[in-house]
Amino acid sequence: MRRVLHGDVVAAARALLATSPAQRADLMTRMLAEAEAADAHRQRTGRAHPVWGTGSLMSAALSRPCAREPYLDDPDYAACLLQVFEALVARAGG
Repeated sequence: MRRVLHGDVVAAARALLATSPAQRADLMTRMLAEAEAADAHRQRTGRAHPVWGTGSLMSAALSRPCAREPYLDDPDYAACLLQVFEALVARAGG
């Protein structure tokens, strides 16, 4: 997966927000796996993956329905942002 930027976190949180809370952990895991696979495809072929994009978390997130970005004081959105950060920390071994 490519390095994670602010936009990647926001896009992933918007994708999580568009689904039910019970499905969010699985979706987060899938988005990370898709970004990894897309990045491997990009490195191997020199082209973006036809579904998951360029290997960024943002391209994996935006390949599915996403909610409009609410204000940061929206508790459900804040929980989604937290879930993205927790998944990134866990992925990094922290």
